[in-house]
Amino acid sequence: MPYDFSFLSVSAQAGCEKAAALFCEEIERRTGRQPKAKGGPHIGFYLDRTLPNKDCYRIEQEDGGVSFFAHGVRGHIYAYSLFLRKCVFRGETVMLLKNLSGVYEPDKPIRGHQCGYRTCPNTYDAWGKEEYARFYRDIMAFGCNTCEHIPGEPFDPNNPLMKYDPLDVAVWASELADEVDLDVSCWYPNANDEENDEALALKRRAAVFDAMPRIDAVFPPGGDPGDMDGDAFVRRCLAISGLLKEKKPGAQLWPSAQAPHGKPTWAADFMREINKLPEEIDGVIMGPNHAFPLEEMRRKVPLKYPIRFYPDITHNVRCEYPVHFERDDWHFALAATLSRESVNPRPTEFRLLHRLTRPYVVGSVSYSEGVNDDVNKAVWSDMDFFPAVSLNETLCDYARFFLWQADAQRIADGIFALERNWEGDPAENPHIESTLTLFEEQAGLHPELMDNWRFLLLLFRARCDAVVRRRRLFELNLIDEAKAAAARGEFEKARSILSTDHPGDYHALRASLDELGQMLFAQIGIQLDVEHFGASGWERGATLDTIDRPVTDRAWLLNRFAYADDLPEAERDGFLTRVFHRNDVKKGEVYFSFAEHGFNLLGERQEGEYYMDFQGDRAENNGSIPTCLFKAFDHFRLVFRAGGFEPNTDYKLRVTFKRSDKAVTDFTVKANGHVIHHGGFYGGEPDERFDREMLSGRFVSATYTLPAAVFENGCVTVEFAEPTVGVVVTEYKVTTD
Repeated sequence: MPYDFSFLSVSAQAGCEKAAALFCEEIERRTGRQPKAKGGPHIGFYLDRTLPNKDCYRIEQEDGGVSFFAHGVRGHIYAYSLFLRKCVFRGETVMLLKNLSGVYEPDKPIRGHQCGYRTCPNTYDAWGKEEYARFYRDIMAFGCNTCEHIPGEPFDPNNPLMKYDPLDVAVWASELADEVDLDVSCWYPNANDEENDEALALKRRAAVFDAMPRIDAVFPPGGDPGDMDGDAFVRRCLAISGLLKEKKPGAQLWPSAQAPHGKPTWAADFMREINKLPEEIDGVIMGPNHAFPLEEMRRKVPLKYPIRFYPDITHNVRCEYPVHFERDDWHFALAATLSRESVNPRPTEFRLLHRLTRPYVVGSVSYSEGVNDDVNKAVWSDMDFFPAVSLNETLCDYARFFLWQADAQRIADGIFALERNWEGDPAENPHIESTLTLFEEQAGLHPELMDNWRFLLLLFRARCDAVVRRRRLFELNLIDEAKAAAARGEFEKARSILSTDHPGDYHALRASLDELGQMLFAQIGIQLDVEHFGASGWERGATLDTIDRPVTDRAWLLNRFAYADDLPEAERDGFLTRVFHRNDVKKGEVYFSFAEHGFNLLGERQEGEYYMDFQGDRAENNGSIPTCLFKAFDHFRLVFRAGGFEPNTDYKLRVTFKRSDKAVTDFTVKANGHVIHHGGFYGGEPDERFDREMLSGRFVSATYTLPAAVFENGCVTVEFAEPTVGVVVTEYKVTTD
């Protein structure tokens, strides 16, 4: 049953005053009044050094009061935050939903998030002391004990948002962290020319280690960035560790097994040094561009060294865990418009990732570029503390703690709904409209939410999804009409149809995104475009710069009409006919596109870790390529199976590759085990007209002959392989032409 804590009072044992004061601030934010010193339901803060460690806390609830016990301020923040997460606030009324009595001990000893002040992030470079102090308390509300800063970055004079030198921020940010006993980790790569000189590199770090009042860990990435050989990297880490422990006794050195590109022996070189069991290394980090998958890393790295996870919870494409990472089928229309760092609550996906990785690691500090992943931070931290927690409970806690004016379950439902918005083709997902309705209703019922950046982020994403869906539906209908006109030879009518403007309600919805962008920039500093808000580039969370990217072939078709205008009149109709029938096949033929069809139609699960080099959100994509080329599969091997081919018939296999100028001598194409081509890129026959008319300069096609003799009862398995550079494929077509 609920417990009434309205008009509560607060007291603090000596040594607990800081936590009690922070709690009183939180109560005032939610109720408009400071707690009393006496009278009403009582909240007490007490020290208890018998608890296992300072991450633990105990709550005792009886006789209408609650007592928080902890080693110090860190545990007390965890305790009172849990209390706030379980309270419903309505004006000055405070109702605690459940009895919280018990001892709380986190599952993982390391629980944190990166919040580095540098140019690349979409938010952090606009912050000052007030924002960082608030951020620390917010992430601690879900059990974080670590913040990660980036003190080695240079000041960027071209970034108008940066008011401070990054080292100065690292100094005062670590002071702020120390005030709430939050561990400070430093991400510090070996990533520029000065790093080649070890003495100079150590001198630079000594200045940082001396300046920062608190450092608990240093994280040098092996790559991304950095290009040292694996053995040299470990030796450099040993030198850094010696300096670190001299300057900050008790601090730890955690190198990451992130391999630089182009160094095939890096992993073996790294492991050879690690297996010497150097005392200077305290643990190893698993992150993007990893040398080994996590399970393999745990098998290889001696048990002396725990593994800390560096999960990328901030990116959506061209990253370690893209949307739907287990099947990589995020629809190209959403990926093109929402791009790499859009607002991206992905609770169920990251629960799966957490369950897959939890057995191998002692915790995590996430890779983050701003507040676009705010929900993911809370979800991940809560699972690191309470591994069995339900997602619904976490999201309701998120709503009660941050969006207390609203109905917590409705907000939780809305967050789940945003994740489901990204299932399948947005044109086939009417759920997107109901998600938007949910958030618009909450905005209407609780107008004060419009002053809360976390709600605005959710509303912004809901409106973005609806913009994509409505534009795609409208344009697909235009394309159908244009194709019908083109089939009748009425090409100018087809062009006129494709040029039809969107209706007024669409333009109003699209304009509302700009308004929300301004509000969000003012409230939290998130940079949703380059021109107005100072994003460092379109890829860095600048959703307002990508939201208008093509979601259908409408822009490409209009581009092809413009191309036709420069052709001799006698060639135009034939060219436009080829354009409208670009991907058509006859019975017994096959067309496949990664963007249009996804992995299942390949007929075989691909081995190893591939990379989807998404093309659709790039700035140059203004209609220059058809949507079927938006996804480029990048791996050492690609296999597909197909059937239904005619007997005693030779076929042509035309493949579109992303162009590569790398020297290759070991590229192989096989059909049912028969070598069709072996040698350099790309072999086969060129199709200059197809490349000129249907591709852009980034792509090239090659056509191979599949003789009748290679087919087995009308079936074929085709393999492309290159063991060093790999192959990057977007589409293929098997025809008799």
